[in-house]
Amino acid sequence: MSPQTAFDEDGRTATEAVTQTIRGARYLAEYAPLLDGSAGMRAVRAMVESIADTDATVLLRGESGVGKDLVARAIHAASRRCHGAFIKVNCAAIPQELLESELFGHEKGAFTGAHRRKPGQFEYANKGTIYLDEIADLPLALQAKLLHVLQDLRFSRVGGQGMLDVDIRVVAATNRDLEHALARGDFREDLYYRLNVVEISIPPLRDRKEEILLLAARFLAKFNEQDGRNKELSPETRARLLEYSWRGNVRELENMIRRMVVLQDGEQAFEHLVVRCRQMEPSAPRSTSLSTEGLRDIARRGSQEAERKALAEVLERVQWNRAEAARLLKVSYKTLLNKIAERRLKPPPSLQFG
Repeated sequence: MSPQTAFDEDGRTATEAVTQTIRGARYLAEYAPLLDGSAGMRAVRAMVESIADTDATVLLRGESGVGKDLVARAIHAASRRCHGAFIKVNCAAIPQELLESELFGHEKGAFTGAHRRKPGQFEYANKGTIYLDEIADLPLALQAKLLHVLQDLRFSRVGGQGMLDVDIRVVAATNRDLEHALARGDFREDLYYRLNVVEISIPPLRDRKEEILLLAARFLAKFNEQDGRNKELSPETRARLLEYSWRGNVRELENMIRRMVVLQDGEQAFEHLVVRCRQMEPSAPRSTSLSTEGLRDIARRGSQEAERKALAEVLERVQWNRAEAARLLKVSYKTLLNKIAERRLKPPPSLQFG
C-alpha cells in the first residue's frame, strides 16, 4: 500500500471510512427510525446493526405483516452491500414449475417456451442481497439446490452446463413453524441450519402497542400526501386503534389507515369492526341439557361456530379480499364463496362496493 494512504483509528483507509460514514447515514436516516418505536423493535435494531456488515445468512421469523420486509431492507442498507442490488423473491407467489428458472435462470431451449437465455434472480443479486420471502414454501427439490448454492456460491442455469459464481448475501423469512415442517419432512434439516445462522424474531404489533399511534401517524401523513387529503383521526379513533388486536399486524394497520383517508366513513367502518371483534370474543359457555341436545349436535354446532369465526377474522384481516382469504385458508375460491354464503357473512357497508 502506498505510504501516502491515511488510516483512521480503527485501521481503515480514509476512503473506507468515508464509505462507511455515507452508508451509516443512509441507514440511520431511512431505516433506524422505523426500528426504534418499541423495546421489541429496538432489540431487532440492535441485532441488525450487529450483523449487518457481515455476510452471515439471516432468517427472519414473525407473523404475516409484522415488518420482515422492512428488516431485510434495513440489513441490506446498513451493510457494505448497500450499493448493490436488493432482490426480493416471494417463494409462495411463483408457480413451482417456474420457480427454479426464476431463481437460477435458464438457457435457450431448456424447456418449451424458453426462446432465449434468461438470467435468474441470484444473478441479478450478485454483489448485493437476495431476500427469499416465505422460504417454507420452497419445494423440496429446490431446497437441495439452494443448499448447494449457499454452500458453494455457485450454480447452473436450468438447461445449462457451466457453473456461475455469485457473491451474495442471503436473507430468508417465514411466518410458518419451520420446526414443525422439519418434523413432517417438508423442510430439509441441513438447509434449516444453513439458513438459521442468525435468527431475528420480529414481535407482533399487539406486543408493540407503543408503536401503534406512531405508525398510524406516519401512515396518515403518507396517504394524505399521496391522495391530496387532509384527514385527521378523532380522539375516539385513536383510542380504538390501541384497543384493537391487529391480527394482521402492521400491514393491517397500514391498510386500515388508508381506508380512513380515502373513504368518508372509514372511521365509522373501523368502529363497527372493533365492535364486531368484541362480540366475537369467547364468552362464558351456556349450559345445555344433554337430554335435549346430543353430544354430536353440540360438536357440530361448535365446529360451525368455530369455522364462522375463523372465516370472519380472516376476511376482516384482508379487508374482504376473497382471493387472498382463499389463499390464507388454503381452500379454492369457489369453496370460500360457498362457506361465506353458508355462514351468512357479509362485508361491512364500506366494502360492499367491491
